[in-house]
Amino acid sequence: MNVKYYSFGTPIGDMSILFSEKGIVHLNVKHKDDIHLLKRKYGQVMEVDIKDYNYHKEIIEYLTGSRKEFTLPLDLKGTFFQMKVWKELIKIPYGQTRTYKDIAKAIGNPKAYRAVGNALNKNPVLLIVPCHRVVGSNGQLTGFGAGIELKAWLLNLENGLCK
Repeated sequence: MNVKYYSFGTPIGDMSILFSEKGIVHLNVKHKDDIHLLKRKYGQVMEVDIKDYNYHKEIIEYLTGSRKEFTLPLDLKGTFFQMKVWKELIKIPYGQTRTYKDIAKAIGNPKAYRAVGNALNKNPVLLIVPCHRVVGSNGQLTGFGAGIELKAWLLNLENGLCK
């Protein structure tokens, strides 16, 4: 897979976006060692100039409260189960939440809520596949790879509590 990437600043910190000719393969809050880990996962990864691409525009618009839906192309790779879960997450409307159990029921596996959690943990495109909109059955904020504080911030953003 021929993967390109660039990094950009956002209200939640620096992010890296990786994409193929088909679409986005990975989006995350940038950490020092990310590119080395992503090279192991995707093989050759080539850094490109942000001026030549505009994937970041929709992400910044979302993070500043002026966008509610993404139109960015995705090139996701995962197991059949993960893909089902991720497709279901994209259906969760902006500003709403679902429980792990809700997602399990929606994909036809009502007892697979733990497996849903595992699929969310493997979500490669933070924000665009909105795993932050999934909460525990008691409404508690649980299990978010980028941190519970960020999950709370994103939910507050979507509910008009952040500016």
